[in-house]
Amino acid sequence: MRNSLLLVLGLCLGFTVACTRAIQPQTAGAAKAAVRQVLTEQSLCWSQGDLECFMHGYWRSDSLLFVGSRGLTYGWQQTLDNYRRGYPDAAAMGQLMFEVKEMRELSPETMLVVGKWHLARKVDAGDLEGHFSVIFRKFEDGWKIIADHSS
Repeated sequence: MRNSLLLVLGLCLGFTVACTRAIQPQTAGAAKAAVRQVLTEQSLCWSQGDLECFMHGYWRSDSLLFVGSRGLTYGWQQTLDNYRRGYPDAAAMGQLMFEVKEMRELSPETMLVVGKWHLARKVDAGDLEGHFSVIFRKFEDGWKIIADHSS
């Protein structure tokens, strides 16, 4: 009887581990798909000249961190204000494209994304491009960027 009980417990444990491993990649895959969707929406908003819409992908907090060529910026509003100064109209903004190079799940609630950005513009200044690394965090209302390093 005891051996039978141990066998049943062992089978249950093995089944549980197998199911957990089968579910885990789907969860990570769903998180990556959701983060990619945020980037897609940001790209569309930017390309339509809508900075408010673009900023929906960022954590609306004074603790948002943006690192750019001018140094550190803290806060959602300050980040938006900086974008407005640097890109005063749709022509300056151009068409934004992201190329994701790597995504790493740091925890079930955080994701590191590294990639390349490209602005196709018709203004005299021409196209711009660079690289970025952003950290996303999952909130009740979806995935948001909590830290952005763009150069």
